[in-house]
Amino acid sequence: MDVSLLLQIVAVLMIVVGFAGLVVPALPGIVLVFAGFVAAAWADDFAYVGWVPLTVIALLCIAAYLFDALAGVAGARRFGAGRYGLFGAAAGGIAGVFFGLPGLVAGPFLGAVAGELLARKDLRSAGRAGLGTWLGLLAGSAVKIAMALAMAAVYVFARFL
Repeated sequence: MDVSLLLQIVAVLMIVVGFAGLVVPALPGIVLVFAGFVAAAWADDFAYVGWVPLTVIALLCIAAYLFDALAGVAGARRFGAGRYGLFGAAAGGIAGVFFGLPGLVAGPFLGAVAGELLARKDLRSAGRAGLGTWLGLLAGSAVKIAMALAMAAVYVFARFL
């Protein structure tokens, strides 16, 4: 099998899995999308997509990764979550993967609420922390999707125009 064809197949698989990973917490979606675009450029020996577009794509990837990491924490903190709530949200997000879309939506919320209840907060405070965590994660996912689409636009523009 030709190395170029193998790289193209790997690139497509990484991009597809990466886009799925934008909403699945257990997958490093934005990083896989970036790696897929690098593999796609490599398949063409960087003839069409060189270091300038790849640098722009890398910066978008880093920005999305950082925003996503900070959005959940910022949302949780804004609504009064403590350390237990943050750890609970992370655990709930990971556990939610095993329950499909309902688990992905409810897992971080329920985890944050459970964490806050373990920290001996009342149900209302725990619910607010769960809501803040969920809103932060939602904002992070929206930004990751937008950044991934921007990365794709940069790649397509560099490759075909």
